Amino acid sequence: MCWINRCLVLLLALLPFTAWGLTSDQDMPIYVEADSVDIDDQSGVSVYLGNVQVTQGTMHLLADKVTVYRVEKKTERIVAVGKPVRYRQQMDNSTDEVKGRALMMEYFVTDERLYLIDDAELIQGLDNFSSDRITYFRNRSLVKAGASAKGKERVRSVINPKDE
Repeated sequence: MCWINRCLVLLLALLPFTAWGLTSDQDMPIYVEADSVDIDDQSGVSVYLGNVQVTQGTMHLLADKVTVYRVEKKTERIVAVGKPVRYRQQMDNSTDEVKGRALMMEYFVTDERLYLIDDAELIQGLDNFSSDRITYFRNRSLVKAGASAKGKERVRSVINPKDE
């Protein structure tokens, strides 16, 4: 492979992974279903256990345990734990979905920031990458992984050529 091709491959690998979640999802209510729930209105913490499903528009998250943190009656943060937690969301202007999995996910509602932590993988179409930590900003089309997401493992990527 000539040095120009090597530079092009390196440049493509360093570009941010572009994944656009459906923008209308951010205005939709968040629904949570589970086998059981413990709600503490005083602290603003709700713990959902067993086959937990979180839905916001086309965004779906499946986990074993989900903890919802509310401040002043507004959901601020959702923490999901599972073996693994699974995430998927329809993308703008596409029939494709963004898909992710990790042992833990932490979602900050206000800025639509999703952390995938431990054994994390994010997939868009034929492209995917994995690391111990991935940060996905749903509303900014931005993904960070590995050291840039405060992870300790190297990022492993598979970038496929686009179909014409």
